[in-house]
Amino acid sequence: MRHVITFCWVALMSLTALVPAARADDYQLSHNQRISCSRGLAPGKLNTATCKSYTYLFNTRTSEYFRCQVSLALTRDNKEVINVQTDGGCTKKPRIFETDGHYDFDATETEPPNTNSFFGPGGYSVWAADMTAQKIRGCITISSGLGSDISKCLDMTFQ
Repeated sequence: MRHVITFCWVALMSLTALVPAARADDYQLSHNQRISCSRGLAPGKLNTATCKSYTYLFNTRTSEYFRCQVSLALTRDNKEVINVQTDGGCTKKPRIFETDGHYDFDATETEPPNTNSFFGPGGYSVWAADMTAQKIRGCITISSGLGSDISKCLDMTFQ
């Protein structure tokens, strides 16, 4: 009986060694972070400065990504800071590639107001590369001006 239990144990261990290990999701922060600030005057000689910064968090296995933004608004008069407000969060975006793999990623964004932002606050571009093959996909997203974003991706050809 002891031999049967030992045999079953060895067989079970052999089978688990053959099953590929589940890959954990790995995340990469984009290399291009930007900050843009604006200042304005409010009634009563109040000054307001608003700064926004963004980054992208990319899942290097699934090619899903998140666009993250943080903002700070500071209101002051000539003598003191009256109000400080912060806001931010991350929004999930769709996969760039349909299958899981090992991907690299970067993104950049227009900073509003900008002559490139025809219909709204600007757009962004995302680049992703398959790290195991010669495969790159570039995507551009812009605001349609009608409340929705238009996004298109293109696989690069190599000559």
